[in-house]
Amino acid sequence: MQVTVNKHNARDEMSKVWQKLADMVNSDKSVVVSMRQETRTHEQNKKMWPMLTDVSKHVKWFGKEYKPEDWKDLFTAALRQQDIVPGLEGGIVAFGHKTSLMDKQDFSDLIEYMYAFGSERNVQWSEPALKIYEQYREAEQEQG
Repeated sequence: MQVTVNKHNARDEMSKVWQKLADMVNSDKSVVVSMRQETRTHEQNKKMWPMLTDVSKHVKWFGKEYKPEDWKDLFTAALRQQDIVPGLEGGIVAFGHKTSLMDKQDFSDLIEYMYAFGSERNVQWSEPALKIYEQYREAEQEQG
């Protein structure tokens, strides 16, 4: 069972969870309960890709061009300070942080970081990327 609880549905959802938990415990089943912040949404993920594509078109990193997927790794490494270790057979390995596991705030921070990075390097943002950034800014202003 997985539920999303917020201030609008907390009472109803927690009542359902409590009932399900009580039923399981009363039937001699052990139960593991864990809580975490909600991760980024599919919509948020879709919004990231136009920005990554724009950066890949306009920025060379240490003289090389990279695909949007590579830029995603670079940005998440910068945001999360990834660990880098020697590879088992040579080379190096960066232990990744999946954007699918980021909570919504971390993902918003990633979008902000990407926009700042690209703007400092004169990325010509496409209309979809600009629209995405404007939506993030508006949502942030509403929350703050």
